[in-house]
Amino acid sequence: MTQFQKRLYLLPAVLATILVASLQAQQEGEVRTQALVSVEAKTAVVPVQSNVTIKVDNRSTPLISINRVPAAGAEVALLIDDGLRVSVGRELSSLRSFVQSLPVGTAIFIGYMQNGRVVPAQDFTNDFAAAAQALRVPMGSPGQSASPYLCLSDFVKKWPTAEADPDTIGEQAPRKARFVLMITDGVDPYNGSTRITNQDSPYVAAAVTDAQRSGIPVYSIYFSDAGIRGGQADFSGQSYLSQIADATGGRAYYTGTGNPVSMAPFLDQFKKAVAETYIATFNAPGGKNLVRMKLTTNLPGTKLQTAAQVRPGTRISN
Repeated sequence: MTQFQKRLYLLPAVLATILVASLQAQQEGEVRTQALVSVEAKTAVVPVQSNVTIKVDNRSTPLISINRVPAAGAEVALLIDDGLRVSVGRELSSLRSFVQSLPVGTAIFIGYMQNGRVVPAQDFTNDFAAAAQALRVPMGSPGQSASPYLCLSDFVKKWPTAEADPDTIGEQAPRKARFVLMITDGVDPYNGSTRITNQDSPYVAAAVTDAQRSGIPVYSIYFSDAGIRGGQADFSGQSYLSQIADATGGRAYYTGTGNPVSMAPFLDQFKKAVAETYIATFNAPGGKNLVRMKLTTNLPGTKLQTAAQVRPGTRISN
């Protein structure tokens, strides 16, 4: 083989090496990224670039913009554990009032968690009356959801209005701001005992990662299951719900023993949290699955709530 023939033979490998290096360099560069940020304050405040600080992977990063999520730019998924005690039926009027009081333009989804998945009762719609009528009393069979975290993982990865492959690395197609509100006891039966010494569930951890990759804050209201309830179950379920809320930028409502007297106050708090959520835009290192993120503000009496990690390239339409 001549020297020229050897060069021709090696050319495809050389070109492939150059292409891989180019793609790697592109992925390792910065990519425009967006994340949802909820504002908690005793008085009405509007955060702006000058009073918000952001760190990505513990490095100070310029904030490009921060804008409120418009009502027409929000999608809310209400996921109800189908294994809840049927006494939750007394909350149907509060749930229907909540759905019908959402801001005009918000899209609402109603689904029931069954056997590791979410069965839709009403796909995303702006018809609040129809969505309210889709609400029903849960089946009340112990463990009907299998695990709320298996259901959550499956749902966020198959979000009904998804426009892009969730496994794609790099800049994503823009989509609306997404929120999940789960009503469940939070117990993970697949993790075995609900003892205090057994609170490290791989299924909860997987649900956290899946929600973070999808840029979805997870909110929850605790209500006991028809089977496992009281004592250790209260502690275990609420502990997991707090864990996933803190990691995704959501909130876990109600900490105590037994069921809440009424869900109405928590539904109002959730609606307020969605209304006071902003889209933060910044650059993040490309080519990574998730990067750590932290936002703070110098506004007095104000706290910013956001996911602990975000996927670089996430884009949210506003």
